Amino acid sequence: MNKNILLILSCITLLFSCKKDDGSWKQAAENPEFLRKTQLQVTESIIHDIFPPPVSSRIYSYASLAAYEALVPANKGLKSMVGQFNGFEKVYKPDSSKQYCYPLAATRAFLTIGKNLTFAQDVYVDFEKKLWEEYKATGIPEEVFDNSIAFGDSVAASIMNYSKKDNYKQTRGFRFTVTNKVGTWVPTPPAYMDAVEPNWQKIRSFTLDSSAQFPPPPPSKFDLTKGSEYYNEVMDCYNTVKNLTDEQRAICNFWDCNPFKMNITGHAMFATKKVSPGGHWMGIVSQVSRNTNADIYKTAQAYLMTSIAVFDGFISCWTEKYRSVRIRPESVINANIDKDWQPVLQTPPFPEYTSGHSVISGAASVALSSILGDNVAFADSTEIPYGLPVRQFTSFKQAAEEASISRLYGGIHFRPALENGLVQGRKVGNWIVGKIKTK
Repeated sequence: MNKNILLILSCITLLFSCKKDDGSWKQAAENPEFLRKTQLQVTESIIHDIFPPPVSSRIYSYASLAAYEALVPANKGLKSMVGQFNGFEKVYKPDSSKQYCYPLAATRAFLTIGKNLTFAQDVYVDFEKKLWEEYKATGIPEEVFDNSIAFGDSVAASIMNYSKKDNYKQTRGFRFTVTNKVGTWVPTPPAYMDAVEPNWQKIRSFTLDSSAQFPPPPPSKFDLTKGSEYYNEVMDCYNTVKNLTDEQRAICNFWDCNPFKMNITGHAMFATKKVSPGGHWMGIVSQVSRNTNADIYKTAQAYLMTSIAVFDGFISCWTEKYRSVRIRPESVINANIDKDWQPVLQTPPFPEYTSGHSVISGAASVALSSILGDNVAFADSTEIPYGLPVRQFTSFKQAAEEASISRLYGGIHFRPALENGLVQGRKVGNWIVGKIKTK
């Protein structure tokens, strides 16, 4: 009798084991929403830590690279970035004798990089616990789960090793010297912060041959003589802000994306935390990949191409910013035109030319179009958490153009920084699309 009971129990155990291994969990575990939720959580951590926009782009790019590389072994149509990215020579490979859930490994790799490159570890605790519970609820076998987590961590370790050679540590702790030379950048109200990342041009890019590969035309000569080219640019900005329409004001607020915004109440000063420009574009990737039913592989490609376009775009832009060291509209106008004039947006703490929003939006729109399509209409809800409504766009190109002109409406850039910056960014984006192959 006891032998019969043991036999029955063994059969039941075997039955359930077979049920778990029939692969029915795979479709649920490959849901790209796991990766999208993880991207959003990393964004929340970046916002919490108030990273400057270039530094934020570094976090997104390495996290996206880790997720992408963790998926490459699962899809013969994907091509590794090894040998394609500057200095990227190797990445951890899976053990052919083990079974993996590569989408789980990709999500783990993205999250691990995000945690390694941000400070606020406590913001991940509840999220991570729930995330792994949701994966296990798909029915994934325990061994496959453990193998996948370990593989994701190993890929992330490879990417972290790669990141350590990009000169980031070597560029920490340096301050920009303000010369007070006529027409050059000086700190702006209300916090009069030091210039941000003056050595970002020394950071290793992913794809550029040099940080100065796509130089914009030189800015116009600083000359406040009435009728001069520069004077007309100043008055264009001044009058635009004084005569903003409601729509123009809505546009400039929607694309503010300023993690540096400082608020002063009496003697107290505090920061309003917001998504960075790169974070906004990563949010667009999440929304559009979801709305177009992109699978985990295409979603990871879109994150990768967008994030490296933003990263290399910032390197290109910052190279020019600290070459020309152009003064901001607020400083010029208050000193020479109208001491009471104020921009709509708070002026970011770095030189004016070219516009970071314009460069990275131009680059991101080209890169993202190469993966998800040229004329994809979408509703952008990225700014809802900050009390701003959804905006509709007919394409990534249109969104980039609106992001660019928003800086004139906000009173923080002159028009040439936008127009030339957008061209500069598109050149970076086209370079990346032409050089980097994900398939």
